[in-house]
Amino acid sequence: MNSQIQQLGIRYWFRVLLTVLFCISTVWFGIHQSYGWLGVSLCLLVLSIIWQIRLYQLHTKQVLFMINALENNDNTFHFPEENGTPESLKINRALNRVGHILYNVKAETAQQEKYYELILDFVSTGLLVLNDNGAVYQKNKEALRLLGLNIFTHIHQLSKVDTTLMEKIENCRPGDKLQVMFHNERGTVNLSIRVSEINVRKEHLRILALNDINTELDEKEIDSWIRLTRVLTHEIMNSVTPITSLCDTLLSMSEGKDEEISHGLQTISTTGKGLLSFVESYRQFTRIPAPEPSLFYVKAFIERMIELARHQNPCDNICFHTEISPADLILYADENLIAQVVINLLKNAIQAIGSQPDGRIEIRAYCNDMEEIWIEIKNNGPEIPSEIAEHIFIPFFTTKENGSGIGLSISRQIMRLSGGSLTLLREKETTFILKFK
Repeated sequence: MNSQIQQLGIRYWFRVLLTVLFCISTVWFGIHQSYGWLGVSLCLLVLSIIWQIRLYQLHTKQVLFMINALENNDNTFHFPEENGTPESLKINRALNRVGHILYNVKAETAQQEKYYELILDFVSTGLLVLNDNGAVYQKNKEALRLLGLNIFTHIHQLSKVDTTLMEKIENCRPGDKLQVMFHNERGTVNLSIRVSEINVRKEHLRILALNDINTELDEKEIDSWIRLTRVLTHEIMNSVTPITSLCDTLLSMSEGKDEEISHGLQTISTTGKGLLSFVESYRQFTRIPAPEPSLFYVKAFIERMIELARHQNPCDNICFHTEISPADLILYADENLIAQVVINLLKNAIQAIGSQPDGRIEIRAYCNDMEEIWIEIKNNGPEIPSEIAEHIFIPFFTTKENGSGIGLSISRQIMRLSGGSLTLLREKETTFILKFK
């Protein structure tokens, strides 16, 4: 009997019926001015209403519990669907279904966001999404690399990189096309910035597309020099080769005759052949073979390059310091071509130090946060003047008496063909950086 009454008490319709009956009785006793029973009936009506409110609060707590669980990525909650009144079971089933649907939607949304983030990280253009207060909503790896930052949450963090850059980005407006030059540990960065806008959830956002135009300018400059070199060497070879050939023929015909003529022809022939040899050395600038990359250990490679540089350029006054991190760092590139670059840089460093006492050349190789491999070659020789530093990568530019001026140009082209770059870092000590993506 008690269990039947208990089962009847948890029925929703029974609670509603009691509330209606108590309401009717309260009105009835009030009309007939039976104040004692009116008080009792009124108390029972209040208790029944509280009983109804507690049921409502129970369902409200269930909904709030479900929402909190979803916010905390907890999908283990489950309301009982076996015991209870038919009404509560229906509500529990409905809440379980809603929770399952919402969790699936949230999981799919998170997967889509992760998918889009991965796509953005593979884009070669740096992307920034800012609100009007300067907070960074979204950025990709290329943007962080171009700006030289590991963490970027607000525009004011750019003040550590360059104040002018921060001001221009902070004040840019949709439709603007900006060009900003600044210096960081990677050297000189020349950024092209395009600004657009979008409104998301009633909030105005700016989208900035960042591109390093230094690479484009370098490639166009190198391509121009290659075309010019090919034209010049072709014309010089075509003009000088017949002259030297004709001189050799005339020399064979004038043997034992006029000594002065023979001497003149010999001079012309020797000069022509020297010029052909000189031009041939420049033709290698336009005939670098396509890289054939392979995996090799950087530490063993650097050690071989140092021994080779010491053998080719005796330098007892110079100490070499190497730092390879990690010790088993592996590089995927054409080892023979990269060897030409490193040997050329080491030779230049040795020549720059010269007979200076306590000479020092530091070689550091490591993998940065962007998963790029950097090789830094630093020497404590005389600092390169700024007016010379701006031209050292230009083909045929040299400050050496017997220099050809193509060593650094070829080195930069090899790095470009290898998908990397070669830059000069302007510090107190001359530092060249080989960067492999």
